[in-house]
Amino acid sequence: MKKWNWREGQRPHRRQGAGQGHGWHRDNRRWSDHDDAGPSHRASQRRHEDESSSSSSSSSKASSAAPELPGFYFDPEKNRYFRLLPGHNNCNPLTREQLQEKEREKQRSKMLAEDEKPRKKAPRTGLNTSLLLQKRHLGLLPENSYCRLVHEVKVSGMRRHKIEIQSTDNSNPNTDNFRLIVGDSACERVFTVNDVSHGGCKYGIMNFSSSSRGSLSVEMCDNLYFTNRKVNSICWASVNYPDSHVLLCLVGAADTPGCVSLLPASLFSNSNPDQPGMLCSFKISSAWSCAWCLNPQFDKTFSTGLSRRVIMKDAETGRTQTYSTGSDVLAQQFAHRVPVLFNGCRSGEIFSIDLRQRGRRDQSWKTSRFHQESAITSVRVLQDENYLIAADMLGQIKLWDVRVTKPVQEYKGHYNEHAYLPIHVNEPEGLLLAVGQDCYTRLWSLKDGHLLRTIPSPHPVANDLIPSVVFSSKLGGCRGLPGLLMAVKHDLYYFPYNTDYQEGGEQQQQAGD
Repeated sequence: MKKWNWREGQRPHRRQGAGQGHGWHRDNRRWSDHDDAGPSHRASQRRHEDESSSSSSSSSKASSAAPELPGFYFDPEKNRYFRLLPGHNNCNPLTREQLQEKEREKQRSKMLAEDEKPRKKAPRTGLNTSLLLQKRHLGLLPENSYCRLVHEVKVSGMRRHKIEIQSTDNSNPNTDNFRLIVGDSACERVFTVNDVSHGGCKYGIMNFSSSSRGSLSVEMCDNLYFTNRKVNSICWASVNYPDSHVLLCLVGAADTPGCVSLLPASLFSNSNPDQPGMLCSFKISSAWSCAWCLNPQFDKTFSTGLSRRVIMKDAETGRTQTYSTGSDVLAQQFAHRVPVLFNGCRSGEIFSIDLRQRGRRDQSWKTSRFHQESAITSVRVLQDENYLIAADMLGQIKLWDVRVTKPVQEYKGHYNEHAYLPIHVNEPEGLLLAVGQDCYTRLWSLKDGHLLRTIPSPHPVANDLIPSVVFSSKLGGCRGLPGLLMAVKHDLYYFPYNTDYQEGGEQQQQAGD
């Protein structure tokens, strides 16, 4: 028995007016006798044919959309329906989840091919460098707006370059997936956390250097530390000098309890003649987040966010202050000018703690409070310190005015359902960056929330392969150029502003020639 096909079941389209063909031949004979009437009639006939062809094409497009049948999937390539199963099955592995994954991978490959092209779509209509320069010379564009828009053009032109990580042991290349990278304030060092295949993780420091030509070189530190515990949060700490230490929140595993460790950065290099300095481990288990205070009044103070409480501790004296909260504290950051800590909770609440008011009780120490609709995954205080950006697990990113506790800007397009994902703010370039659970890196204009660019991951999408990124105005030190650093799987990629960028080895070879 022949299977029913929905296309074959349709009746062929018939042209209305069966007698029009005979009249058309008769008109042809008439045109040969009267040449003056022929062209006008032929033009009207062409218009009629164009209209009929456009109507038929639109009808064919409408008919090409197969009707949805519950429990079935229509494959346009094979022109037939296939039965869907609610879960995985060995006999028929076709499920809706697999179809969605296939479609997402197809879309990623398409965007990756578009992203490789040297000429990319402008972030805004009619925006290009020559037009901006012309408006600047004519006095039609203020300097701050000109700089911001130039950065937007540069961001849209960034291209991906893979970076080889140098190491003293080149015989043992890195095969462990990156899970997290965090750059220091000068972006000359990046702290890395890699998942280990046999369980646990390893962590260390990568040193970056930039040449006068703009090439970037990366060298992995000598000492790597392994642990069977999970690293939940990282931040750089200024104990002896700026970014002299690293603060880690380690979650307990099996019989090993969790803790918060304060490690000197010099500990990760054998060639550093300096003494390691202060090395501390605090018995603080299951910390979700951490932050280091840079205000001179409390410059040795750090905080940790735990389940329904916040712990504030002085790293030198050990003095501890505990604040009880109504929800788990997942994100934290200190303001710089005033000793105020901003916290984001699983309940969606965002509140601040003024360290100068430690004696208050009954949660009256919360100097400001406001809410988002879902669990807060990241908070970032702007240089103005009257504004704060918060992201949640619904994919919402909002700019809040702390003074009136109201959102004043929203950055749309971010995708998150349940992942613990950070956001990154770069105010000199006026950019906001975030990597979504769909593994796409998105860049917005910090000023108006316009989505400037979406960068697909170089590797297939997976929950354990979400890229980790660092953006800096001077990546690799004072001679560095603005650019994006992306770590995904066991690879490291560099997206420089310079469109003529070449790897360091190629540039040195050209210089030698």
